[in-house]
Amino acid sequence: PRPARGLTDRLYCGRRVCYEVLGVSRQASKAEIARAYRQLARHGAAAACEKPGARQYHPDRYRGEPAGGEGSGAQAAHEKFLLIAAAYETLKDEETRKDYDYMLDHPEEYYRHYYHYYSRRLAPKVDVTIVILVTVCAISVFQFFSWWSSYNEAINYLASVPKYRIQATEIARQQGLLNKTKEKGKNRRSKEEIREEEEEIIKDIIKNKIDIKGGYQKPKIYDILLFQILLAPFYWCKYVVWYCWWIYCFTIKGQEYGVEEKLYIIRRYMKMSQSQFDSLEDHQKETFLERQLWIRENYEVYKQEQEEELKKKMAIDPRWKRYRRWMKNEGPGRLTFIDD
Repeated sequence: PRPARGLTDRLYCGRRVCYEVLGVSRQASKAEIARAYRQLARHGAAAACEKPGARQYHPDRYRGEPAGGEGSGAQAAHEKFLLIAAAYETLKDEETRKDYDYMLDHPEEYYRHYYHYYSRRLAPKVDVTIVILVTVCAISVFQFFSWWSSYNEAINYLASVPKYRIQATEIARQQGLLNKTKEKGKNRRSKEEIREEEEEIIKDIIKNKIDIKGGYQKPKIYDILLFQILLAPFYWCKYVVWYCWWIYCFTIKGQEYGVEEKLYIIRRYMKMSQSQFDSLEDHQKETFLERQLWIRENYEVYKQEQEEELKKKMAIDPRWKRYRRWMKNEGPGRLTFIDD
């Protein structure tokens, strides 16, 4: 091959042409390149230089010999073998060989050659799809167990509240569940075991009878990240169909809003997520409907009232008074000069 301008020490085979290093032409096949590499690796690096067939620079000849004397020869042989390996690594891959051929033909495109060379060198060896899939699965597993932990904490808290504990205990007695724990004879158990079983019965009743909403609701497998990504096309199509139905019913035909539609509009005005809105009490939602907050003007009035009420509470609250006093007298950014 003709000498190529623009060869640098930091790209591919440095200032040597990789085809010359292996002693093959640019039209050589992969089998010919592999054969040339094996022959050079077997007979020594000198086969790629000016003395074909010579073995005096083969690294095996310098094993165990002292660094002096022929040490420089061992170093040269080592460098020649690295050059042969670099040439083979460049030419054995089709994509890398294509980039290298382009560099030989277009040496003036200096920055493009640098970009392609280091982008392939620094590219991850593992498939990015596998990395993303493993990451999403790990996040989903952590998310699912975290939700279960929050749900169990909510159940344990409700089981300690007298209001819910008394109701659950009464339901358990009506169903005869507590009588089964106090068996006599051979099946008699200790007080500690009976207490633990009664506690589990009360928690199960709370789980089945009380609808926990918001961030502490019972986790569902379809809410984790993995299923959300897999079902994203379905949810998107469902939203498009719902939006078209909304436009047709309430914009074109002019139908009146139902209860669900009114609550949806109110939630959008309040900028709350579905889980946050579901965690509100039923009497709050009834108040929203009574005040017709799905009408923009009514909601603006309600919002202003809430802001005024919050200001009054902050003015009366002693903690806010102390905070305002501190901000006025000793708040951040205050400079004091103390005489020594």
